[in-house]
Amino acid sequence: MTEKELIDFEENVAKIFNSGKCPYPIHLSGGNESQLISIYRGIRAEDWVFSTHRSHYHYLLKGGKPEKLMERILRGDSMHVYDRSINFFSSAIVAGCPSIAAGVAHTLRGGRVWCFVGDGAEAEGSLYEAVRWSDIERLPITYIIEDNGLSVDTETSRSNIVWPENVIRYTYKRRWPHVGTGTFVKEYK
Repeated sequence: MTEKELIDFEENVAKIFNSGKCPYPIHLSGGNESQLISIYRGIRAEDWVFSTHRSHYHYLLKGGKPEKLMERILRGDSMHVYDRSINFFSSAIVAGCPSIAAGVAHTLRGGRVWCFVGDGAEAEGSLYEAVRWSDIERLPITYIIEDNGLSVDTETSRSNIVWPENVIRYTYKRRWPHVGTGTFVKEYK
């Protein structure tokens, strides 16, 4: 997918949400399109991708069908997307995937695992332990920390953790609020 296609998808989700046709919480992606497109150039079809509650871009870039994702969003299932046909899994639990991703990497017989987390997960012990164990065991896994400077709506301080080589960390300015579109919708249709 192109940067424009990703942005257009999220703007369409926002439009549907603001019209009252989607009464569920949504967590829109935005502001990190170019970084993700660059990372996804290294992700192959046989690779596994683990994501967070903000998974729309990750799913689409992994090869997920926009129509399938929209169906999930409209039934309230966008924060925990799973699609075995493309080796994609996400969780709404903060730092819920790093240990699972490490376990998958430990059992792989080909391919690689990519595990995306937000900067709010960076202070979680489960992320730290999964990263360290994966590094020590030289597992085929890369962790990506997406830092938008906010945990929900509270500013986060810069991490002083020195991560090993199996971690990519990038910063971006988010386009959307933590949840929703920043618009209050009174009535759902």
